[in-house]
Amino acid sequence: MHHSPPPHPPSPERSAELRRRFAEEARSERPDLSTLCLLMGAEGDGTLDEAGLDAAQVELDRLAGELPFRPGTPRAWATALRDLLGERYGFHGVAADYQRLESSLLHEVLRRRRGLPILLSVVWLEVARRAGAPVYGVALPGHFVVGFGAEFGPESGPGEERVLADPFDGGRLLSGKDAEVLVAGATGAELRPSMLEPAAPLDVVSRVLNNIRAWAAGRPEQSAVGLWAIELALLLPAHAARLRYERARLLVQRGEFSAGAGELEAYAEVVGAVDDEAAELVRGEARVARAMLN
Repeated sequence: MHHSPPPHPPSPERSAELRRRFAEEARSERPDLSTLCLLMGAEGDGTLDEAGLDAAQVELDRLAGELPFRPGTPRAWATALRDLLGERYGFHGVAADYQRLESSLLHEVLRRRRGLPILLSVVWLEVARRAGAPVYGVALPGHFVVGFGAEFGPESGPGEERVLADPFDGGRLLSGKDAEVLVAGATGAELRPSMLEPAAPLDVVSRVLNNIRAWAAGRPEQSAVGLWAIELALLLPAHAARLRYERARLLVQRGEFSAGAGELEAYAEVVGAVDDEAAELVRGEARVARAMLN
């Protein structure tokens, strides 16, 4: 199966501007999920200009406008979204979508109506939210879904209805058993209540960037994609220090030995404060990278 090569990247000036906006949005009081996902898409696809960013937001607004007015119960909302997005517009995913970078870029998911579970969930979340639905993301291990109703938490009473839907499967409403089967299939583990807690927008963005990094890691010729995904993740307010190490190794892999060695040494300093042995291993990698310069 031959896929088109991933889209070409934006110019360095455009990229710097996109990253500035991404960092600003990520640090705002209420980070907007669609904005962050679209800025990410523009970082991955140089053809996505300002008009394209606006058009994607307009499309989300338009889809929300096609939902019936205030369906009512959580189940009615979930059904209305399944009927509109899954059945009428055909948004869903198939196994082959995991092999394509576009499946992680929101503007492409809106165009193709196909994507990874988490990106299809972003479409559900953003359309439902614009229409006033009580909706939230649910990061089940290995398979992202959406929840309707009072957000799962200690305050929600036992009588309050909550409904899960699987956008990858066209928005199919899940029974409790279905969610257990999804988790068991992905991880072999049991479904725990903590798995049903709402995923914050930045957690969703972080997970999308993880997926992009994993896609690129399996394709050494796509190291540029891995690099921008790491660099955007480093702009999120809470990111793992280990990302800096990952970025340094990727620079070395790309033949940017001096920059990579410098980053490895800086990371070794940070790690050295807590773990001498680990820091020494990283310094060893830096020495190897420096040796490659000669």
